[in-house]
Amino acid sequence: MRIMLTAAALTLAAPLAFAQSAPTQTGPQNQPIKGIHENNSAAPVKGANSFTHDQALKQIEAKGYTHIAGLTKDKDGVWRGTAEKNGATGPVSVDYQGNVN
Repeated sequence: MRIMLTAAALTLAAPLAFAQSAPTQTGPQNQPIKGIHENNSAAPVKGANSFTHDQALKQIEAKGYTHIAGLTKDKDGVWRGTAEKNGATGPVSVDYQGNVN
């Protein structure tokens, strides 16, 4: 009797396992990683920043900033300083994700 119940349970469960497989997709569904000229956050993101001073400087320069000064890493792991862009000088930052704000 126990063997028949186990066999019946397996027979009923087998079609369910095959019915759950999804069709294949034509391509990746994840968004591509942001490029060097794109931010994924409008504000600096707190986190362990592995950028060196020179790498942070290059990130800022790649966004079109010049006259970068006072670039230091704060307690939140964000590189902060001042820079000029389009004739205006103001604060600039680089977070651990490479976002320049």
